[in-house]
Amino acid sequence: MRVLKMLSVVALVLLMLIGCGNRSDQREFSETMDRWEVLVRWSQYDALIDFIHPEWLEENPIRSIDISRLEQYRISEYRLRQVLSSPDEKAVERLVRLRMYHIHSARERVVDFHEVWRYDEDYKRWLLHSGLPDPTAGRL
Repeated sequence: MRVLKMLSVVALVLLMLIGCGNRSDQREFSETMDRWEVLVRWSQYDALIDFIHPEWLEENPIRSIDISRLEQYRISEYRLRQVLSSPDEKAVERLVRLRMYHIHSARERVVDFHEVWRYDEDYKRWLLHSGLPDPTAGRL
């Protein structure tokens, strides 16, 4: 009986430790998404590059013209439409709808942006593997 109590206490402590680590990972992911969304909403496009995985950037360099194109837009809406998480919770795909207001033509464009996030063990942080929003991919 005493051994059973001891095992149940050990199991409970292990579950609490596992839960704490998971909660910490969730908090880190949530904080990263919050920072990303704020930068997108405030049109801080240069700062978004810091969220993109360096290997992805090597294969898909972001040119200054891409940033210049984005700077012609202000975000009037950032709406999360769908979230898919991997079973190990180390990868997340998010479908976001952006309403982008063109500052020169005063027209709004709707862009569905597919974000692919992965936790990188080497960098110890969540990094984007899908680049920046493309305003040319939207509809008027």
